[in-house]
Amino acid sequence: MGSLDTNPAAFSAFGDDAGSFQPLNPEDVRSYLHKAVDFISDYYKSVESLPVLPDVKPGYLQGELQAAPPASSAPFDVAMKELRAAVVPGMTHWASPNFFAFFPSTNSAAAIAGDLIASAMNTVGFTWQANPAATEMEVLALDWLAQLLRLPASFMNRTAAGRGTGGGVILGTTSEAMLVTLVAARDAALRRSGSEGVSGLPRLAVYAADQTHSTFFKACRLAGFDPANIRSIPTGPETDYALDPAKLLEIMQADVDAGLVPTYICATVGTTSSNAVDPVGAIADVAAVFNAWVHVDAAYAGSACICPEFRHHLDGVERVDSISMSPHKWLMTCLDCTCLWVRDTHRLTDSLETSPEYLKNDASESGTVTDLKDMQVGVGRRFRGLKLWMVMRTYGAAKLQEHIRSDVAMAKMFEDSVRSDDRFEVVVPRNFALVCFRIKPSRGMTEEDADEANRELMERLNRTGKAYLAHTVVGGKFVLRFAVGSSLQEERHVRSAWELIKKTTAEIMQEKIVVE
Repeated sequence: MGSLDTNPAAFSAFGDDAGSFQPLNPEDVRSYLHKAVDFISDYYKSVESLPVLPDVKPGYLQGELQAAPPASSAPFDVAMKELRAAVVPGMTHWASPNFFAFFPSTNSAAAIAGDLIASAMNTVGFTWQANPAATEMEVLALDWLAQLLRLPASFMNRTAAGRGTGGGVILGTTSEAMLVTLVAARDAALRRSGSEGVSGLPRLAVYAADQTHSTFFKACRLAGFDPANIRSIPTGPETDYALDPAKLLEIMQADVDAGLVPTYICATVGTTSSNAVDPVGAIADVAAVFNAWVHVDAAYAGSACICPEFRHHLDGVERVDSISMSPHKWLMTCLDCTCLWVRDTHRLTDSLETSPEYLKNDASESGTVTDLKDMQVGVGRRFRGLKLWMVMRTYGAAKLQEHIRSDVAMAKMFEDSVRSDDRFEVVVPRNFALVCFRIKPSRGMTEEDADEANRELMERLNRTGKAYLAHTVVGGKFVLRFAVGSSLQEERHVRSAWELIKKTTAEIMQEKIVVE
């Protein structure tokens, strides 16, 4: 095996002319990265004191930085100075411990280091031969994570018996995971129905709850499904906004009776709006009646399932066709990192494989490797597996579980605080580390008045810069979402946010009384 030569003479290929352009001059690499690392370290130390939401207007950066690209070079310090002066003030600080909007975008020292090294190596691992280590690292990291999630061996690249029929790939986002599995399901359904080419495409139907992420419906259109055959199935409080298998069965049977071909069902474990959990096993049972593909979107909540007490949310996964989750949301691995597993990789590669002459090689032709380009939309791909492996290798299962449990405990603490204050209500039962709450109608307030009060509360909170919350609409009500999980978050930040919420609510209610 080779090793890195630390002798500067090894870089002689850059030339001896001091005036030549040397973008990877080893001393510049060391100097620039030291300054970048110092910036990152200082950023994490100070981000808590920065306004979570910036006070800038659209187009602000055009007035801060020059409009034309520079013709000549400048010291790296100039770029760093402009970064601090112009870019940082316009950032929404997802790393802030006062960030409670959307879902967390977690990170860690190990992930940052892994991403940095991968960026420096700058490999393009479209085939095994293009970078054996990158491909095999991705396979290993996915199998490790599959074991933490206790996925069945049928989803793993390597099993005790050797190479399995299933496997995984690391993609950029859940949108890509949905798109590639939709395409595979589409092609399988066309073959199954005896369609010549895509002539049968207008008959294919797909299904998801109305709480399913909007990217699913976008991916369906990209995959060519007729919008008239994309079923968004209504949910309600009787199922805590989860998909009702009985209703799904009824709709799918009606489609069959109308001559349509049920093709794909997306079940979600932890929906974006309310963290609803669709019953995976029961949905898989319904799908089996029609031979439809089942995909489980566990982008956010899948990370929690490495803890035994949350694993039951994936019960029945052995009967689905694919599952994806995003460690960049809640498993300390920086963007972008979405893990997709399928029970049969051939169903994916049959639809996505490309084999131009210039990529042919003995390893690919042997059939002993899976070229990951054939499990994604594009061909080029980053070395994403390194940062995910570094996170698991550095922290281990125990620390990652501790991280999840700590966030859930803080969310429960916040939920208890909300329930103890009669001005508020928790709108849906808390799952994982998201609390959906609102000011409830009182003192003659209508539902419309309550919606307006909650909107005003959110806007005032966000204007303070001391907290950032997002909203959703559940059951026709304007609801605030309080998502715990930022990597720097501690109990004191949650308590501080709750005090700010109570204070701001009191001000709003007092102003309402004065107006009346």
